[in-house]
Amino acid sequence: MRVVIAEDAAMMREGLVRLLTDRGFEVCAAVADADALRSAIAAVAPDVAIIDIRMPPTYTDEGLRAAIDIRRDHPDVGVLVFSQYVETRYATRLLADRPSGVGYLLKDRVADVADFVDALVRVASGGTALDPEVVGHLMRARQDTAEVASLTPREREVLSLMAEGRSNAGIAAALVITAGVVEKHVANIFAKLGLPPSDGDNRRVLAVLRHVGVVHMF
Repeated sequence: MRVVIAEDAAMMREGLVRLLTDRGFEVCAAVADADALRSAIAAVAPDVAIIDIRMPPTYTDEGLRAAIDIRRDHPDVGVLVFSQYVETRYATRLLADRPSGVGYLLKDRVADVADFVDALVRVASGGTALDPEVVGHLMRARQDTAEVASLTPREREVLSLMAEGRSNAGIAAALVITAGVVEKHVANIFAKLGLPPSDGDNRRVLAVLRHVGVVHMF
């Protein structure tokens, strides 16, 4: 799997290169700014790009704006935003209309390398990987909707885990409840949000994102 890394912090950038290379990934380019990222994507056409948000010259939103451009100009390239910050406005734009082959993870919340690698592979394969904190920010931005407000606290937890791309079994393990209880919560969520149940994890994610206001907002 071919990867491009965009990270301005040299130690983090080199650490990602070594981590991925040791696990069999081909790191085609590792760059420190958004312009170099755009050039690398055009030159090597990777399977997926790992992108920090705040990069030179202003250290504000260069990475996210580049990620949005890449999603538009290179739709076959998966985009995994990997940052310390949650930028709700740009997260919605990143996910809008085509919430597949995209991820948004927070650096200080990735506790397991295997989970990070799994998320990267999922995004490169056209799936979705979202940190629960990112999902929480998106959901809080939609608290005024009757559908979301109708969910119980437990259903909100299940909804967040669904948006991460977890299966019912994965949700059950995370919440320490039975798979049967999860199935009931999922059915209730779909019913309250007016969505038909789906067997596919990625379709579940798309449905959840649509109802937290991400899809078709623009």
